[in-house]
Amino acid sequence: MYDPTRLAALVAVAESGSITRAAARLGYTAPALSQQLAKLEREAGAALLVRHHRGARLTAAGELLVVRARRVLDELDQARHELSRLTGLSGGRLRVGTFMTAGTHLLPPALSAFRRAHPDVELSITEYVPPQAAAAVALGEVDLALTHEYVPGEAMPPPEGVRLEPLLTEELVLVTAPGHALSAGAGRLPLAELAGQPLVSMAPANPNRRAVEEALAAAGASVAVRCESPSYAVVCALVSAGLGVAVVPEMMAEGSVTPLGIRRLDPPELHRRISVAYRPGGGSPAADTLRALLRGAFSRHSPAP
Repeated sequence: MYDPTRLAALVAVAESGSITRAAARLGYTAPALSQQLAKLEREAGAALLVRHHRGARLTAAGELLVVRARRVLDELDQARHELSRLTGLSGGRLRVGTFMTAGTHLLPPALSAFRRAHPDVELSITEYVPPQAAAAVALGEVDLALTHEYVPGEAMPPPEGVRLEPLLTEELVLVTAPGHALSAGAGRLPLAELAGQPLVSMAPANPNRRAVEEALAAAGASVAVRCESPSYAVVCALVSAGLGVAVVPEMMAEGSVTPLGIRRLDPPELHRRISVAYRPGGGSPAADTLRALLRGAFSRHSPAP
């Protein structure tokens, strides 16, 4: 039995004439691909490649195996297409809801992997402000949606028939203009040290604003809200311009297009939990597949608690 991944590696070397070029094509490092080829040679019981300073060429055994390998890989590819049609992943449409941060930083890799595996499924993306995303799933406007809630904060149960699967939890951090005194330390900054600081905050009804201001009040830090904006990107830009400090999700701070100072807070109790909203038992195979891809993509970014 030959491993299809190793057969594909041999075909790639045959077509590119180089282990280095084949590795780049397949997303391997050259040493890793060489290891796969060495294992294939042990499976075949014969040398398949002759390596030289300009690349690599096939031996007689390698040429024979490449002919068969192409047939095997073609058959496997055909089987994947037939299974996709059988399970509803060939054709059709998948409607996805998201919010801005996830749509910018986390959703694209999962959608890219889905598109490569199922190119015939039409994708549509709609942006929502949580908790509107979960409501959109309940109403059937989208098949699944990314949403978030703040912890601590007011619990907002999903609509009937919708389940939230937690994917990732991120801290809220302090952002300041570059060189600000509060961003100078290496350790966590006690919330009490924000007392008297001008605050750039979200709109009054935003759950994050309520959670932050309640946490600051509990720590004895009275702050004056100097500017308000419903957009984290605008909040970060205003902070970068020196209009005040802000407490925002870590992902927004790290992905800001304007320069910022960033400092973790003590106690580390302010978080944003990102979840996928879906209908248990009522989703399409495409929605179930993307949900699994999202789970893998988010876990690589940061594990949910």
